[in-house]
Amino acid sequence: MAQCAALRFSSTLLDISDSGQGERTKLDSDFDSTQVAQISMAGRDSSSSVCTAMAPPITHRPPVSRRRGNTPSTPRQGGSLGLARERANLNPLGLPPHVVATMQNARAASTHSLYGCKWRVFEGWCEGRQLISNQCSVVDILSFLQDLIDGGKSFSIIKVYLAAIAACHVGFDGTTVGQHPLIRRFMKGAHRSLPVTRRAVPGWDLSLVLEALSQQPFEPLGDIPLKLLSFKTALLLALASAKRVSDLHALSVHPPSTKFSLNGEKVYLRPNQAFMPKCFPAFMCEVLVLSAFHLPPFSSEEDQRLNALCPVHARRVYIDRTSLFRRSDQLFISWALPNTGNPISKQHLSHWLVEAISLAYESKGVLPPEGLKAHFTRGMATSWALFKGVSLQDICVAASWASPHTFIRYYRLDVT
Repeated sequence: MAQCAALRFSSTLLDISDSGQGERTKLDSDFDSTQVAQISMAGRDSSSSVCTAMAPPITHRPPVSRRRGNTPSTPRQGGSLGLARERANLNPLGLPPHVVATMQNARAASTHSLYGCKWRVFEGWCEGRQLISNQCSVVDILSFLQDLIDGGKSFSIIKVYLAAIAACHVGFDGTTVGQHPLIRRFMKGAHRSLPVTRRAVPGWDLSLVLEALSQQPFEPLGDIPLKLLSFKTALLLALASAKRVSDLHALSVHPPSTKFSLNGEKVYLRPNQAFMPKCFPAFMCEVLVLSAFHLPPFSSEEDQRLNALCPVHARRVYIDRTSLFRRSDQLFISWALPNTGNPISKQHLSHWLVEAISLAYESKGVLPPEGLKAHFTRGMATSWALFKGVSLQDICVAASWASPHTFIRYYRLDVT
């Protein structure tokens, strides 16, 4: 069992001395012992800063139309349609229905839904050209993929379309669509001609957001509306852990999944046992350890203000205040009628993170940036960690990335 990264918020921009917070410590004996390096990450223009703790691993078809047109927009439904097509391709193999059902469970429900939407777009494209979508030729598929490129789709989106087609198409001579030599060659060419673009600089100011979270209307935690408490707790945990929204969504308040140290200064978090992480490396990081900081009694008003950014404190208050109406062991639950106390969806949790950032900006009298996404918190947290000296290996373990390549290519931001 491995213990995962914990990120925490600590000292000011101008004063980042360790004050006993930067020493290496051992975890409680009932968990595998791991050293946690705590590195201060100062905000650029604010008195707030982020302190990171990263834990190392324990270890005959109609002619093809040559027209180029706009690809139809992706509909919001159709997951079951893709499943039905895939099931129709498996049934002729003589497999029992329950075997087919088990095989289809190899993909997550969200993946089925995504593939279903993309497959429906492809079906519409084929219908317009009088093609049989699940039996069309390689040339037909390549023409569709080229239409996507001509329509300005990114390489990552094109890959999803291809995966959806491969799941529903009968294939060619015993191979799937994605394994066909021409398809593979086309995708290599598409990858070269469609370089990955990413945001080079942060899309929002972490220092401003942290400063806002430490003040009204996000304080005091015991009195603020549940809406703001929920938003703040979710954002602090996202920044402190650098985890995916799906990972945060899997957190539970059930005792086996939540364990506080005897002195209350640390909390050990495990995802729900039924949770299947998006990537296998996440299994290497089963336990998320969060350390409290700037605990009372406070020696100064600044200590009290910084304690307002402690994810352990926020989580404890959130659990206490939601216990009276909680109907689920899932950590994050709805505070709004008519679903009060019921677990929220991953999409809803993403909305919370975006709202937290937006409201933080508004509380400081600043217009929130456009295009905010919950996913950006991972790049923000890990980029600051790298800037303040955390190793790439530890960052990858914390964020459950298989290699530094993922971080460097897709997430690293210029925070200097």
